[in-house]
Amino acid sequence: MEKNKDMILLDVREPVEVQICHIENAIHIPMGEISGKLNHLPQNKDLVIFCHMGVRSKQITEYLRANGFTRAFNLNGGINRWSVEVDPGVVRYY
Repeated sequence: MEKNKDMILLDVREPVEVQICHIENAIHIPMGEISGKLNHLPQNKDLVIFCHMGVRSKQITEYLRANGFTRAFNLNGGINRWSVEVDPGVVRYY
């Protein structure tokens, strides 16, 4: 997969989940810490937000858009879908 310099993967899962598996080069900010770290996120790049299955990341995507991040997108299906469709080397967990 070609890396898009205008795209950032944002992992909003809990640290214990990131220890199980992760996507290389993704930024990790747990869901509960996002509001305090908005100034760490660029508004001039696509932010693809993911969690395990896509539920928490959908909430964060909506929150970011409400706070001016017009280029925030949810990764439907989360890292679970990523492991099936993009990188089977990413461990699936339940």
